[in-house]
Amino acid sequence: MIAWPEFNTYPLDRKIKTLYEQGTFVMAIRYYHYKVNLYLLGTYYIEVFVNHKHASIEKILLLDTTHTRMKFYSDQIKLPVELN
Repeated sequence: MIAWPEFNTYPLDRKIKTLYEQGTFVMAIRYYHYKVNLYLLGTYYIEVFVNHKHASIEKILLLDTTHTRMKFYSDQIKLPVELN
């Protein structure tokens, strides 16, 4: 399974393809003008920021467990305490 450091070097189109083929969709939240899709890729939780106004994926980031967005996730599902 691919690790985050390698995945993060991929161009955006390859990241999308890899998540679609190897990742597991966990859930989606609304965050400002984004729909944020959370995926599990191996042991890494990855956020995909979709801008619906522009019909585009703007960024793909490793889940930051210290960010205030965690509240939106934890309201709906229980994530493991130890995240990579």
